[in-house]
Amino acid sequence: MKQRSIYILKFLFFTLSLCHTAVAQDISTNIQTKTDAANPSVGSVNEEDLVHFGDLIEIDVIGSAEFDWRGSLTAEGFLEQINFVEGTVFGLCKSEKQIADAVSPLFGKILRNPQISVRILDRSNRPVAIISGAIKTPQRLQIKRPVRLNELLVISGGLNDTASGEVQIFRPEKLNCLAQAGESLEKSSPDAERRERFVAAREDNGAQFINIKISDLLSGKPNSNPQILSGDIVTVQDAQPIYVIGGVENPGQLASRSEMTLTRAIATSGGLTKNSDPTSISIFRREGSVSEVIRANFEKIKSNEMEDILLKAFDIVEIPVRGSSTGESRPVISPNAFTEHDRQKLPLRIID
Repeated sequence: MKQRSIYILKFLFFTLSLCHTAVAQDISTNIQTKTDAANPSVGSVNEEDLVHFGDLIEIDVIGSAEFDWRGSLTAEGFLEQINFVEGTVFGLCKSEKQIADAVSPLFGKILRNPQISVRILDRSNRPVAIISGAIKTPQRLQIKRPVRLNELLVISGGLNDTASGEVQIFRPEKLNCLAQAGESLEKSSPDAERRERFVAAREDNGAQFINIKISDLLSGKPNSNPQILSGDIVTVQDAQPIYVIGGVENPGQLASRSEMTLTRAIATSGGLTKNSDPTSISIFRREGSVSEVIRANFEKIKSNEMEDILLKAFDIVEIPVRGSSTGESRPVISPNAFTEHDRQKLPLRIID
């Protein structure tokens, strides 16, 4: 009986030892996780937290105010000349800790065990993003948080009637730090879910051209809603015009967003007027240096005796009016040519 009690006590002691070890390991894991989160060199790095062109940076040498430095980047991405030290420090798209680690050896030549603190004091002078084209409110945008294309279209008032359904994003080289931030997002993290790792695009000398279809954006296709970054130029493309003049209720300019036939163009222009002559329609078309005139009979098209004509961008469809000469039936065409907005005069909106 006594021997049995001893075995029971040993078993209880062994069980308590295992529980104690498991709790200790769990506590150690939690402490390490918190330490990694506090250390910017371990966890993920936000793109906004890296140094960009236009940032105001401060180097604080703790305990030696005379060696403190405040400045920005040169055009090549280096910190402007730092007083009292020799050498250069590349700061573009580097974190505050990375810059501090690079600066410490330089100060170490004149100071003993210098303690360096680096901070980004002002981010307001970073390159702005611009959205223009076939939208209701073209504007400049100072981006202070992650924002995607669909949100940008909404805050710009949406598309106007001349939109073609395509968006082009021009992304200049070195005006954002997405690639550098992406290197620290190899592992899954809450921040990784809201960041763009790769967008299919063509490159031209380091700059990217990203083409997006609005239909893909609305259907939620992958990579159709990219993140917009500082320096991006977003252009909502205008549809190429087709002109319908003469004997229609609403003569003027139509947008060639999709396949536009002669029948559809007439219907979109309000239909034929009572005094129109639909049997002798002229379509003026110019391709390169070649001009041609295509004749069409709308009555035969309706009765399926003649194939409907597919119109092309910049076609001029003239529908004669009975009782008037050709010159009288053709109004002066004054297309609403797209006017490039002066980017410096566009309103500035801050997204934070």
